[in-house]
Order: sequence, then C-alpha cells, then structure tokens
Amino acid sequence: MALGTATAPYELRFDAGRVCLDLLATTHPVERLGSVEVLRAWITGSGLVPPGTPLAHADAAWLLGFRELRGQLGQLVRGWLTPGSLSYDFALVRVNDTARTPPPAPRAVRAQDGSLVRELASAPDCAALLGAVARDAVDLLTDPVARAALRQCEGDNCPIVYLDTSRGRRRRWCSSEICGNRERVARHRRRVASRTPGATTRFPASARGASASATGAST
Repeated sequence: MALGTATAPYELRFDAGRVCLDLLATTHPVERLGSVEVLRAWITGSGLVPPGTPLAHADAAWLLGFRELRGQLGQLVRGWLTPGSLSYDFALVRVNDTARTPPPAPRAVRAQDGSLVRELASAPDCAALLGAVARDAVDLLTDPVARAALRQCEGDNCPIVYLDTSRGRRRRWCSSEICGNRERVARHRRRVASRTPGATTRFPASARGASASATGAST
C-alpha cells in the first residue's frame, strides 16, 4: 500500500519507547507524515494530546514544523549513537529553543461515568506541541540511564532508533513483528540456500549401501 497522503493512522508506529523517537520513526520506510491529516493522527496516537482533542486548526505550517524538528532530533540522537560522525551543535540550539515553549496545559474533568479524565485547558497550538516533543528529547538525552538504552535497529536498512527497556537489554530490533520477523525469514532462507542437492536424502547412507549391494548381487 502506498504511503504519504494515503497513510492510515494504524500504519503509524508508536513502539520506539519515547515520543521523540516515535517522531523519528515517521521517516521509515518512506515519508509517513505526508499530509496534515496523518500528522493529526500521529499527534493523537503519540499521546501528545488526549483522545478526541480537536485538531482541525492544524495546517501545513504544522507539518513543516514537525518535519523540521524531526530532522534536528535525528541529528542529535544519531550524533550520540555515533560520536564524531557529525556535528549537531546547530540542531542542539534549535531543539533547546523549541523546548522553551511550555507544553499544552492539561486539566482533569469528570467523564459521564463520574471518573476523572484528562483534557487540555485550551486548543493546543503547534509551538506548544513541538515544545513537548523537544522537552522529551532533552529529558532523554540528558538522562544517563535512558540515554544508555538507546539502540539502533539491527534490521537490514532500518534506521529506527528505540529505547531498549527489555530485561537484560537484549532487544535487537525496533519491532519483533516487523524487522525481527524479516530477519528470521532471511535466516531461514540462507539455511535453505546453503544446502547442496546431495545433502538432502530420503534414506540414510547405510540404507543406500545395502540397496547398492542388493542391486549388484542381482546382476
């Protein structure tokens, strides 16, 4: 299925462990944030706003802002994973500037069943949401424990970075169902391809020898 403007909310990924890393994942395998409609779905799915928050006021400027922040975050995160590979000073300044904007203010309200649910005190603007993502990145990259859990997916040609919170820190892929399954399928195919035609036989060698002797005795 083609992505871009046709991307459905369920095709967006939210399994990288942090909202800033989930934003980075929207570049793979192609541009996921291909329209304002998809961006609205991502904002809700990422948990930046409570479900049902009106986002009709989001426009193309929002899309540009989120893509720009995504590029800056990519430089910071990958700069940490591969020290010395690139300079990210400018990206650091931009992310810090973005993080200065306060995130949307939440409030607790009563739902129809009497329970308390979260909603925003007012309609969120783009700067506030970008600020929330930037703050998440600042928190991640300045926390030694969280920062040490950053991992690059081991899947072929997969650029996704995730937070490994698994027991023993042994997680290898951004998703076991996606990259992990592809690796298992590729491993199986390599095993099959490595087998020579003579390696797979219907009978054991002893049975073949007995059969040959019987054939020789009958001639």
